Amino acid sequence: QVQLVESGGGLVQAGGSLRLSCAVSGRSFSSLAMNWFRQAPGKEREFVASINWSGSIRNYANSVKGRFTISRDNARNMGDLQGNSLKPEDTAVYYCNVKIDGINYWGKGTQVTVSS
Repeated sequence: QVQLVESGGGLVQAGGSLRLSCAVSGRSFSSLAMNWFRQAPGKEREFVASINWSGSIRNYANSVKGRFTISRDNARNMGDLQGNSLKPEDTAVYYCNVKIDGINYWGKGTQVTVSS
């Protein structure tokens, strides 16, 4: 059974940084693309960033481009999302995601709160 567990969220002041991590188990991680999404209160879940299996292709939402960096460590079965220059509008629950055989797997999320 595939499981994803996010960690690293918290409260940070505007302009600060946070590093989120996602631990993947139950399946070989090195063959999977990984995505990060977020959901703010009262809003739909939105795409934040993605990385392919090797880490050679990365994509970002326009809202985070230049401030967030997605990375992965296949040896540790983990993916990370580094957020810098955080803004209050980055406040949300952040989820990591993988898709296997057409099925989406999600973690339970980690809360990021950016105070102004």
